Amino acid sequence: MTTAIVAEAIAAAKARFGLTGARAAWQGPGPVTTHAHHDVPDHLLLAGNPERFGVRVVDGEVHVEGTSVAAIAEAVDTPCYVYGAAHVRRQFAGLRGALIGRRSLVCYAVKANSSQAILRLLAREGAGADIVSGGELARALAAGFAPSTIVFSGVGKRSDEIDAAITAQIRAIHAESIEEVDRIAARARALGVVAPVALRVNPDIDPDTHPYLATGLRETKFGISMGDAPALARRVIETPGLRLVGLTCHIGSQIMDAEPFLASLERMRALIGELGDAIDLDYLDLGGGLGIPYGVDEPRLDVDAFGAALVAATRDLDMDLLLEPGRYLVGNAGVLLTRVVGHKESGGKRFVIVDAAMNDLIRPALYEAYHAIVPATLPVADAPLVRSDVVGPVCECGDFFARDRLLPWPAVGDLLVILGAGAYGMTMASNYNTRPLAPEVLVSGERFDVTRPRRPVAELIAEERYPAWMADPAT
Repeated sequence: MTTAIVAEAIAAAKARFGLTGARAAWQGPGPVTTHAHHDVPDHLLLAGNPERFGVRVVDGEVHVEGTSVAAIAEAVDTPCYVYGAAHVRRQFAGLRGALIGRRSLVCYAVKANSSQAILRLLAREGAGADIVSGGELARALAAGFAPSTIVFSGVGKRSDEIDAAITAQIRAIHAESIEEVDRIAARARALGVVAPVALRVNPDIDPDTHPYLATGLRETKFGISMGDAPALARRVIETPGLRLVGLTCHIGSQIMDAEPFLASLERMRALIGELGDAIDLDYLDLGGGLGIPYGVDEPRLDVDAFGAALVAATRDLDMDLLLEPGRYLVGNAGVLLTRVVGHKESGGKRFVIVDAAMNDLIRPALYEAYHAIVPATLPVADAPLVRSDVVGPVCECGDFFARDRLLPWPAVGDLLVILGAGAYGMTMASNYNTRPLAPEVLVSGERFDVTRPRRPVAELIAEERYPAWMADPAT
């Protein structure tokens, strides 16, 4: 981040909230982070442009749409996820609008956030669905996605999942290996139908992202190598029970421009040319991976430029263009609300302990991912800033949301807002330490509704069973 951008953001924050300065009250030791903006508190940068995170700041209070997060936390308790419907709609409309000029379908990657409310919202907006399991198929159908708009990705589909997809008559199953092609064919013949199949090809493109998020490299488990794809495509055509309908690829996540997509498109076009006119494809699917800014100073994807580049590069292809965005649509539509339960100082470091934990948002522990954290009530002018770790109560060293973060020192009971939690929060959550899953809340204007309630611990225990032999006191 440039000094000019930092200065501009801080100036905007000061003008809006009457802040006259900020001073560091204490600075603890710790490694230098890769985020230059760690030395500028998140709340100052957020104030200059809160809309990019799907939030608003009204009289110094953080709101999701027209509703204060403090009111939601008071009604629902913490931790809880809060999603703004308007942000999801805007992101989807912007991406679909950027693709005007060619036949296309935006298939939402259900794995990013599988809330039934979010799914139904997107289905009603006209999205398709990209699924990776039989469970997600059931969710997508229950939410109202038309089967003809659903594609089934994933490297390890069970036979019963393949049967469910064929029976539902989805648009296509994306096959990732020769073995899987044969298995789909066997299940289709057993069901007495012809199954639509697309081949997922690995274009060996480096998207320059986190190693765990780079799925398009040859050494990953995903897809079919470019060298093997032509022969496998012809095998699909010649196999009873199968119909080849498309080619697909997915190179990774958190991609912020069109260049990696254009690079993979170039290789996919070469494959299409090699297959020749004998193969008539319904669609080309370039996958998902569109990124969002997690830090408040990080760049945003220029969606209009992205769309224009893809439209221009595929103008001569007489087939549908599919994209599979997930976090781009929902990531910055959501926040995780959490309250401070305590403080600690140890080994020259200070800790802010909150009631959310890694089981609620595992991205920082799994990817060392950055999430901006701001007070629900923005601090007064000259509020002391303390460099501290924001951590949860789970008994793991990886249970943290921020390390060496400069933030206004919160009091016990203060409400904090963890931004960018709309994607891969709840979908990767767990009951670790017998912590109930946090509830989910959907906001529309000044209304909010709990779309998934918090389950009592008693229900978690009640769903378990003792083995029969434990009924005998002697055992």
